[in-house]
Order: sequence, then structure tokens, then C-alpha cells
Amino acid sequence: MKIAVVGTGYVGLVTGTCFAETGNKVICIDIDQSKVDRLSNGEITIYEPGLEKLFLRNLKEQRLSFTTNLAEGIEDASIIFLALPTPPGEDGSADLKYILGVAEDLGKIIRDYKVIVDKSTVPVGTADKVKAAIRRNYTGEFDVVSNPEFLREGVAVEDFMKPDRVVVGVSSEKAKNLMGELYAPYVRQGNPILYMDERSAELTKYAANSFLATKISFMNEIAQLCERMGANVDMVRRGIGSDERIGKRFLFPGIGYGGSCFPKDVKALIHSSEKNDYNFKILQAVENVNANQKLHLVSKIKSFYNNEISGKHFAVWGLAFKPNTDDIREAPALEIIESLLSLGATVSVFDPEAIKNVKELMQSRIEYAENMYSTLTNADALIIATEWSEFRTPDFEQIKKELRSPVVFDGRNLFEPSQMRKMQFQYFSIGRN
Repeated sequence: MKIAVVGTGYVGLVTGTCFAETGNKVICIDIDQSKVDRLSNGEITIYEPGLEKLFLRNLKEQRLSFTTNLAEGIEDASIIFLALPTPPGEDGSADLKYILGVAEDLGKIIRDYKVIVDKSTVPVGTADKVKAAIRRNYTGEFDVVSNPEFLREGVAVEDFMKPDRVVVGVSSEKAKNLMGELYAPYVRQGNPILYMDERSAELTKYAANSFLATKISFMNEIAQLCERMGANVDMVRRGIGSDERIGKRFLFPGIGYGGSCFPKDVKALIHSSEKNDYNFKILQAVENVNANQKLHLVSKIKSFYNNEISGKHFAVWGLAFKPNTDDIREAPALEIIESLLSLGATVSVFDPEAIKNVKELMQSRIEYAENMYSTLTNADALIIATEWSEFRTPDFEQIKKELRSPVVFDGRNLFEPSQMRKMQFQYFSIGRN
């Protein structure tokens, strides 16, 4: 099939590359000429494990190409995916200006039947708005489909190639058949394509992410109780996670969720609820818990140093909101760093992938180390903010040698408290004494 993908951000580039991998001819469209040139020359613009290999292979086989020309990009495509940003406004609502702007442009240039697919996470009713925007300039036949993505950063290629399920919001049999044909290679093991109306599909994405965010915040609340009651959150997590009704995933306590999806989607669903005269109390609590949890480690630091933080120097391992990505959007590490700086501390940081993005954001306000051990030199304590694999089995003697004193504040519970005690570390984690 011939496919166009409008937008070459995280979702757009993964989507375009993975569709090309099963033999489709894909043109990705972006307004950024510099970005298009880099992609056309084989320079991948995001970090995602496993993506570069597929990207280069399909670029070489000419199944994947890039352009800034919307009319050229969609001319031969039977399906057009909109993978565009929907940034949150101050009130938490999703900004649809990019999607509706492209929809307006599509109405001016399409000449025959197309299926236009909302791949971005969008509020309920967006498909209707996209239809209306196209219809203002085009009276021919077309369909608008909602096909939300469920990609986890760090394992997005696997998620796309072997999805748990594919959700398709569609009201046209013609569009349904095309989408079924497109996704058939990805569900050969029997995982379902779930067809539903467009509004249900739009809400499904928000509901899924908000529920997962709720699990995370609930577990962080349990961790707070564990610290106060002398219980061990690891034991509690295993105890409830073995219940098949609950499941093991998203039960790890820490310093809160971040990234491009959970914070934005929770805010958007709260806003949509308010617009429909409903007070979504659970999600408001989830958001409040997460905001507080991001600074829980700072509270431990302040308590340990009797609020005398000014002049202290801290090493931070991990900047991305999660491992195996360079995404720093809503990353808890950044809030921890900002809080420490406001208290008069200095900070040195290391992250295997995200350090470049943090340099662009924070510039010379903090120090940047070349490796995980050089960031420790003359630091008063180590703070762990992202659970990269290389942080899990470090050289503890090297850590003790570099730090001024063996103090570790672990926001991701990477180490066993009993082991740290034996090695004579002063060790503080989440939900464990």
C-alpha cells in the first residue's frame, strides 16, 4: 500500500518506518526542511532502540522517503496518517491547531478518495472536527479514522510490530477494510484489531494512559505508607502484583511518571471531563500525587542535611523520564535538579542518551559529566533519577572513592537496602526502610 505520514516526530517516524518494514511505500512529510534533509540522508532524529536498523534498511530499499511538500507526499497515498503534536494548553486541553491546520490544507489538495487517520492522541470529537475542516474545501469522498498509538518509548518498535491490540475507530466499511488490510501483517499471531466508533477510540487512548498513571500514583501512595509504617514496598508490590486481576506491571514506586504521554493525557482527560460537567476526582488526585512524588526525594535530602543544602554538590544519574529514551519531557530528574539549584546547591549530571537535550535546556546552570563515575567527583551525595541498566550493577567501591561521603538517594529502588548497609552506605530509597 502507499501511505503518507504527516509529522516526523516520535510517533510519526516510528509509524512510517514500521509500515515500510512490511513492504508498504511510505512518504513522511514535515515542514522542517533541515529535519527532512537529515532523515533523507540517513540521520535518524530520535533515539529509540531497534529503530535505526529498520530506518536505514527501508531508506536504502526506497520504501521510506521524506518531503516537505504536502501535496506531493499525499498524491498517491490511499491512507494519510496525521502524527502531529497536540501540546497541552494552560488549562490542560489538547491544542489541535496543527491537526486541524493540516486537515484544512488537505481539503484543498486531495482529488480522490483518501482515508485520513488521526494517529495523534486527540480529544473525543476530533475526528468530527477533522471531517469538518476537510469538508470546507473538498466535497468528494473521504473517510476519517481514529487509530490511537500505544507505543512505549524504549520498546516502540516491538510494540508496533507485535501489538497487544490495534484500536480502529471507523464508521465506513470501505475505510474499515483498508485499515484491516494494512494491519493484517502485524496481528498474524491472533492479537485483535478492535473496531469501534471514532469517539470510543479517541477515549480509549486517554482511558488507557490515565489508568496506568493511576496505578503508578497508587503505588507511590502505598510507598509513602510503607515509609511511615515500617513496611517494605517491594514485598507489598509482589503481594498484590501476583493477583492476576491486578497484574505486575506499573506497580514500581519511584519519583513519579513523566514523558510525553501520561502527564499530558491525564490533564486532557480532566479538562474534557470538566467541559462535560463531570468532576473526575480520581484523576485529579493522581495528578496531585504525581506532582508531590517528583519532589519526595528532595524532601529526604533536605531532612538528611537538616535543610542546609546551600553549598552542597550533588551528582545525578539519569535525566530521561525513563530508560532507553532521550525524552526529557516532564522528567522528574529536571524538577529535582531545579529544586536543588533553588536551594543553593550545585549539580553534576550524567545520562547515556538524554544529556544533549538537557544541555540545550539548562545550558551552563549545571555540570555535565562524560560518564557515570566522573559525575561523582567531590559530590556530597549521589541521586539516582532514571533506572538505566548500567546503573544497576555499578562499582560501589568506585562510588565511595569519588563521593565525599557514601550517601545515595535512590529514586528508582535499584539496590537492596541490606546490601547497601553492609557496604556502609547511607542509603535512602522509596517505600523501604
